[in-house]
Amino acid sequence: MEKLNKCPICNNSNFTIFLKCVDFTTTKEVFEITKCNDCGFKFTNPRPNSDEILKYYDSPEYISHTNSNQGIINWTYQQVKKFSIENKYKLIRSFVKRKDFTILDIGCGTADFLKYCQTQGAKCSGVEPNPKAREYCINTNNINTFKEEDIDTFKNESFDVITMWHVLEHVHTLNRRIEELNKLIKKDGIVIIALPNPESFDAIHYKQFWAGFDVPRHLYHFSSKNIIQLMEAANFNHIQTRPMVFDSFYVSLLSEKYINGKGNIIKAFCIGFFSYINSLFRANKSSSQIYIFRKA
Repeated sequence: MEKLNKCPICNNSNFTIFLKCVDFTTTKEVFEITKCNDCGFKFTNPRPNSDEILKYYDSPEYISHTNSNQGIINWTYQQVKKFSIENKYKLIRSFVKRKDFTILDIGCGTADFLKYCQTQGAKCSGVEPNPKAREYCINTNNINTFKEEDIDTFKNESFDVITMWHVLEHVHTLNRRIEELNKLIKKDGIVIIALPNPESFDAIHYKQFWAGFDVPRHLYHFSSKNIIQLMEAANFNHIQTRPMVFDSFYVSLLSEKYINGKGNIIKAFCIGFFSYINSLFRANKSSSQIYIFRKA
């Protein structure tokens, strides 16, 4: 385990314990989420180092690397993913008018999103650390997909668009990753980052059972203020924030399962629906949010 002595956002060293959460996916270990008393940033601390973290992804319950429809949670995840793919593409096209834009999706999973973009004319590349998922990207979806360490081999200003869909919260070398985004994105290019929101209604309701905390795989728990502060310090302008519409339902379903091991579909739907409605009237309160930045 490694322990951070300074806040990754503001370098302050004055912390308090915010929550203690269980790793419900693999080991059932308890992890602490620390809150910076200066900027309010929350992060898992102590945490597994970059080698130790691998075992926490080694579970059939961790579904972002598969296309399985087995079980209600997997089925829900796959249905939401299908709906989201087209919406993600439409979001990009609202900022990028050319169909043949170059895009890098970091943490692309099985690259279904990139496959869709490719069918629409985009020039696509992916980065995926999981070997099995990466093999699927290359052999099944025919997407150029690279290991995480290969990011350094890309040429400067290679991409019109870089996306990270629920990925940045997993990255050990946070500031280095932001520097890489700055290097690889073209001038006036856009960076799209999707993150779980610990200030959402469902996060506040479920507390330590909230699936969006997902310790220890989620190393960071960004508020809107935190991610905007981090990106603006790296010479990006915040353009827009949008909700991820269906995440509150899926996250609530998973959170209910964490409470008693069985789940309550009706209650999960009610909490998810209320969280979604709440986000329509209160800015930055969606269960998960999409942040759009443009290189300054």
